[in-house]
Amino acid sequence: MSFTNHPEFLRRVLLTDAASCAVLGVIMAGASSLIAALTGLPSELLVWAGTALLPVAAYIALIALRSDIPAWGVWVLILGNAGWILGSVAVLIAVGGLNAMGMVFVVGQALAVLVLTELEFIGLRRQPRRGGVAAA
Repeated sequence: MSFTNHPEFLRRVLLTDAASCAVLGVIMAGASSLIAALTGLPSELLVWAGTALLPVAAYIALIALRSDIPAWGVWVLILGNAGWILGSVAVLIAVGGLNAMGMVFVVGQALAVLVLTELEFIGLRRQPRRGGVAAA
């Protein structure tokens, strides 16, 4: 059995996403001055983005911990992740003063979100049908 066919695959991906949001949120909000100095990103942007990740992490955890993971909840997350990725592109374009580490930071976290989004989509497609209606 491939790892994507495991019955708990989607739940595990969602919990990984929730944990990564929480950790990155705390780091970005708590160490914004240090990250700003290292990357050229505005400290205020880091605080706001990091703080925004905390309720997102809670939302993802709530969805993941339900006995039946609702497809609509995962779709909301997938759309939100797409927004984060587009926002990351906007930061690369709009924020002046980014150094190489800043570009790596923004692109790296956007790529991580992209991978998690793809895994969530795969997991959603593999969810069993409920009530004759496909989950995705």
